[in-house]
Amino acid sequence: MAWNEHAAAQTATQITTARVWPSPDYTRITLETQAPVAYTVTGVKNPERLVLDLEGVDITAVLTSLNEKVGTDDPYIKGVRIGRFKPGVTRVVFDLKSEVRPQVFTLAPIAEYGHRLVLDLYPLVANDPLLAFLQKLEAQRPAAAGPEPAPAEESEPLAAAPAEKPRPSRPASRKPAADRLIIIAVDPGHGGEDPGARGRAGTNEKNVTLAIARKLKARIDQEPNMRAFLTRDDDYYVALHVRVQKARRVKADLFVSVHADAFIKPYARGSSVFALSERGATSAAAGWLAKKENAADLIGGVNLDVKDPYLKQTLLDLSQTATINDSLKLARAVLSELGEINTLHKPDVEQAGFAVLKSPDIPSILVETAFISNPEEEKKLKSAAYQEQMAEAVFLGIKRYFSRNPPLARDRLVQNQ
Repeated sequence: MAWNEHAAAQTATQITTARVWPSPDYTRITLETQAPVAYTVTGVKNPERLVLDLEGVDITAVLTSLNEKVGTDDPYIKGVRIGRFKPGVTRVVFDLKSEVRPQVFTLAPIAEYGHRLVLDLYPLVANDPLLAFLQKLEAQRPAAAGPEPAPAEESEPLAAAPAEKPRPSRPASRKPAADRLIIIAVDPGHGGEDPGARGRAGTNEKNVTLAIARKLKARIDQEPNMRAFLTRDDDYYVALHVRVQKARRVKADLFVSVHADAFIKPYARGSSVFALSERGATSAAAGWLAKKENAADLIGGVNLDVKDPYLKQTLLDLSQTATINDSLKLARAVLSELGEINTLHKPDVEQAGFAVLKSPDIPSILVETAFISNPEEEKKLKSAAYQEQMAEAVFLGIKRYFSRNPPLARDRLVQNQ
């Protein structure tokens, strides 16, 4: 049965780049070309296979490298076979570990990318982030006496940086702020196909945000009544609305999106914190930044045929107004702490229409940790010591927020994990 077919000019072309992005949620295969490619995708059973026929595409080393790029630990793909099916048609067969729900779509050239043919392989039953989160909590219970070790980072190698003066760490309160578990959704910006901003020394924002987010998670997890949930924990792209969905599904109390700002001029510097706006951006710069961050879906690659149910939801409801007010309180608390370790780009919290902050019921902020486009701040962002400082500052802002705004009681998660 053919799932999708795309008409394109019948001219011979080559695959210029082939990429594979495995993740717990789905595996993405991206084939980049200089011109659109006509294709047909068919599912075959017994055993499970996905057959991709490419019209007018040559078999090259780039295309055959796909098999080498599929790891043995890929959740969905067992292997890849490539050959000539008939004159003018190259066939790519994906041997699958189980039946999948494929989404196949094309992306027009944008940023550094040419035409892209994208295959997203999803499990038939979507992974439940809440169940996975609770299972991880249960697995960690015997080790509750010590902090959870931070996962091995896959960010860029840390460059030598001037020694950072350690910031005195405030002792963590061992008394829970509430008689229940507090969940913080930590969102590392960008990932996978979307590198985010890139510093002059070649640092990718997606690696910096993941490193800081992992450190923030480790710091939050040290608290007896707090746990963090990462919207991504590796190098793959998560659509902006899916990040919001994940936070809502784990019933997060707060949502903190981590980014590293960029500007066309290298002298821009400092940290910023943003919240959602109901009435437009508070400044032209905030509006420009929101537009740039919202374009991440175009670069990261999102299937526009799959409609987001949250887009139909009006922002001008009572819950959204209350949530934005709480978001501003959280943003001010975090901004105050960031001012202790770095210059502030603006002294006040700004607001704009960031898509990733549009949860109607979770206070949400976007933290621009520093300007990766500033050579001095880029060097700091690559420093493990500075990443720790940044994570600690955001954590202290979260603690300050909860000290003034205790979470409401609810009986939805196991307490005293």
